[in-house]
Amino acid sequence: MFNKYIKTVFLISLLILSGCNLRYVSFQSLVNSKYVSGSNVENAPLREAGAIVVCRSKQCAPAKLSMSSQYIFNSLLHLFENNNHKKMLVCQANPSSRTCLEHYITLPIKVGITPAYMYIDSVKITDITINKGNNTLNLILNYNVTYNGQTPDCTPAQSILYVRNVNHILLEDPGYNCKMTTVGTTNIKTVFVIDYIDLDYGFIGGYYSLGLSGPAYGGGTGYMLLRLPKNAYPLAPELQTPKSKKSKQISTDASTPAYPQEGTSMTMDVQADTPQGTIEESVQVFPLPAKQ
Repeated sequence: MFNKYIKTVFLISLLILSGCNLRYVSFQSLVNSKYVSGSNVENAPLREAGAIVVCRSKQCAPAKLSMSSQYIFNSLLHLFENNNHKKMLVCQANPSSRTCLEHYITLPIKVGITPAYMYIDSVKITDITINKGNNTLNLILNYNVTYNGQTPDCTPAQSILYVRNVNHILLEDPGYNCKMTTVGTTNIKTVFVIDYIDLDYGFIGGYYSLGLSGPAYGGGTGYMLLRLPKNAYPLAPELQTPKSKKSKQISTDASTPAYPQEGTSMTMDVQADTPQGTIEESVQVFPLPAKQ
């Protein structure tokens, strides 16, 4: 009895302190601890990033303090170019610590009348092109979609990565189709609001929103991280030592004429410089017979 009284007083105090934020929340919802336990990370709502954090040279800072939108665009271009035809890993993450909670993202859907869960654990980059005239990258992405242990056939997503300014970076697509049922196709649309870019280790983080329409429908929101295999820095070319010129020396002495005569041969000593040392070779030169 005493525990129930303490719980009731705590909930009423929470309502008073929260003010207008919880005035539309029912008492039953509070009793079920939906709001007392804190917001669910997996259902974090899609929102615009207040400040985009960019990490470079092992240091992280808000981009608006020392970067321009062109710098961020060029860095993202290098990042995706270095990882073209590679697979990005996807994970559900905590928006505060930016650490993975699961090795995939999941959302509840209905396939026909059957409840199911859809999973995405990786995305393969198929092609990258630059859209002239604005800070836009055209990406062809292949999402690895599974649901209830099945992998449907999905078309590539023609996505657009748009850098409007240092506080607005968006990855979206018009939708891609998946054959999740025997009748009809399901269209899936993705919106990804980026708020974290790590150029040193190839991480991209942000809030996502996925929606399905068709025979299979549903959707969800949350925070996810993309892990790319390579970093954003251009690859340095390998330096090669220039080829050394071969020096040819013709050995002559008093008994050997400077120029070969008809019917005689001359020995030419060739020295070739190599990294291991100097190699001396003896080459026989046979003169052409003189014309009569």
